[in-house]
Amino acid sequence: MKIACVGGGPASLYFSILMKRQDPSCDITVHERNRAGSTYGWGVTYWGGLLDRLREHDPESAAAVDENSVRWTDGVAHVRDVRTVHRGDEGFGIGRRRMLGLLAARAESLGVRLEFEHEVTADDIPDADLVVAGDGVNSTLRERHAGHFGTDVRLGRNRYIWLGTTQVFDRFTFSFQETDHGWIWAYAYGFSGERSTCVVECSPETWTGLGLDRAAEADGLALLEKLFAGILDGHPLIGRDRADGAAQWLNFRTLTNRTWSRGNLVLIGDAAHTTHYSIGAGTTLALEDAISLAGALRDRDGLGPALARYEQERKAELLRLQSAARLSAQWYENLPRYIHLPPRQMFALLGQRHSPLLPYVPPQLYYRLDRAAGQLEMLRRFKRWLGPRLARTSQTRALAARK
Repeated sequence: MKIACVGGGPASLYFSILMKRQDPSCDITVHERNRAGSTYGWGVTYWGGLLDRLREHDPESAAAVDENSVRWTDGVAHVRDVRTVHRGDEGFGIGRRRMLGLLAARAESLGVRLEFEHEVTADDIPDADLVVAGDGVNSTLRERHAGHFGTDVRLGRNRYIWLGTTQVFDRFTFSFQETDHGWIWAYAYGFSGERSTCVVECSPETWTGLGLDRAAEADGLALLEKLFAGILDGHPLIGRDRADGAAQWLNFRTLTNRTWSRGNLVLIGDAAHTTHYSIGAGTTLALEDAISLAGALRDRDGLGPALARYEQERKAELLRLQSAARLSAQWYENLPRYIHLPPRQMFALLGQRHSPLLPYVPPQLYYRLDRAAGQLEMLRRFKRWLGPRLARTSQTRALAARK
């Protein structure tokens, strides 16, 4: 099979790796419009379950990703000057550029051709048995047939900007700061021994009130450094990690498609779907798309049925995460509803932001109900643990009394 992957992101690269592993005779080329080593963004996050899946499908790339990741187990929230720590699941961070380099090297070692600085347009689609559109949320190949794919894009209300910093965070860190124009907050996490990602978000009213809509990049960064001085500890914020433009304030675009394929063209990763960055799942979902698509093609019962099976499987698996992402984005868009709670309660509800009930229950009541439910569950577990032991003890004593 001759395969052309358009876009050199995690989905395309990992898909090419998996296809070469399951069928070395595949002729695969990955076309990337940027030069090698040039990518937007800073670090990406993922959770332990992804490493398990990568080990299952390609132990070599899994080991490389694992060795180049940093990990954390705690979350910490700063609300004004109050600091709250929460124990959580183990999370991982890795530089986006580093991850792409590792996957590219692994793909090349298996015989995949990588063509950098080669932009594929809608009028110049490569001649191949299968064309994989992994060219991101602004996919040129998808946009040519947007009506067929049923592409729908919905803008989030809040503004956000994706930055880096030389401050190295050893925990996933939140900082919520109040200004004369409303609240502004940051999510920060390490991805190497030298750098961290820092995503800043606020309402449109706060964005314009602070003048961030019209500030030059240097002035905007200086203001943000002042607002988040407590967590930055003297370290600077950095705009783009490359020299082709300033970091931009954006509205997040939630993208969905009614169908994911057209003939021999199939969508993958952000070209097919996006989920709000606040759940940290974008890279994981792209890699899982690659796993699913390669698996569907393994049975070789025809390209059409394979692409249909891939789409059906991934859409079903995405439902829960898409719902969680939508609720997470809405939690931040309604931050004033929660921010004036005691910090520990606010942080607890931050962890519960995926709940479909939370928007409809008064926050303090929800917190109390959630705490009570947790205690009841602990009591149930304790009873399940204690019951058999009491039964065995009673039986032992009864037997001893008969002797």
